[in-house]
Amino acid sequence: MMTARAALRRAMRTLPFAAAFVASGASAADLSPHYAAPAYTAPQPAYSWTGLYAGLNAGYAESGDTAFNNLVGVTGGKVKGAFGGAQIGYNYQLSPMFVVGIENDFEGGDIKNRDAINSAAVSLPWYMTGRARAGIATMDSRLLFFGTAGLATGELKDGPINKMKMGWTAGGGVEWAFLPKWSAKAEYLYTEFKHDDLPDWNAAKFHSFRVGVNYHFDLFR
Repeated sequence: MMTARAALRRAMRTLPFAAAFVASGASAADLSPHYAAPAYTAPQPAYSWTGLYAGLNAGYAESGDTAFNNLVGVTGGKVKGAFGGAQIGYNYQLSPMFVVGIENDFEGGDIKNRDAINSAAVSLPWYMTGRARAGIATMDSRLLFFGTAGLATGELKDGPINKMKMGWTAGGGVEWAFLPKWSAKAEYLYTEFKHDDLPDWNAAKFHSFRVGVNYHFDLFR
């Protein structure tokens, strides 16, 4: 029978082999490939319409009715023509989907009844509007469908008579943010002015279509 001393000597002889086996296993583990976790990339934020903007526009306007001299019974034709102007406004994005804002614009152009004789010659040299806007944003908030309404002021000419008249306007359109600070828009507006004391203005009502571009500032964001 093996004595305790003999068992101890045998254990001491096997100890170096066990240590070598453990060391070789550790070395093999060190040589195995290490795979780093992929770097986190944050998703691109949706476009925000919030902020101040300004831009230019151009379009075409036409009256719903012909000019007419009620005193002498002469028809002057439709009041129509091209115009151009500038706008400034501010948007606030309530949520990823809803946007509200205000906009003021000034327009000047050649809006008149070109086939009129002197007794029924009218024109609209300039006008401006102040409007509220509200819309729905889609396509990562870059495409905005909006409605708009507000007040209008313009200079109505009736032969030698020039008068500044108040009115109202309403319409809608679409705006596309094609760059971080630039957007393009197309819109329709119906505008109506008071004209009771201007005899040749049968109806100072206009349908206008215009396109424009806006630059969006970083102020007040």
